[in-house]
Amino acid sequence: MKYITQTLYILLFTLLGELLQAVIPLPVPSAVYGIVLLFLSLSIGLIKEEQISDTAHFFIALIPLLFVAPVAKILQYWDVVAPKLVAICVITLVSTLLIFAVSGLVTKWCQKGKGGKDNG
Repeated sequence: MKYITQTLYILLFTLLGELLQAVIPLPVPSAVYGIVLLFLSLSIGLIKEEQISDTAHFFIALIPLLFVAPVAKILQYWDVVAPKLVAICVITLVSTLLIFAVSGLVTKWCQKGKGGKDNG
């Protein structure tokens, strides 16, 4: 029963994201609205982490399965991808490093805002 309740919480935020996308005329995916609403609800204590944690961990464990189809499709079109492989790898590396840097800076900024220690 616990997993059903936790899944319903997550589905509620997914539905709210869909509704916001229909109401707000911005080119933002409904999943982003849902995640932001879930984050805000967790931040202000509207829902507790324990209310969704088990199901969230289950869904996170399933994420690698979602990459099987795209990888198979890339292999199907290997003749198109292969000539551009170096450019794709460079773009992937640079964007990953940029995301790491920005994420680290944002985390540091958030910790400062909570009165946490600045270890950097």
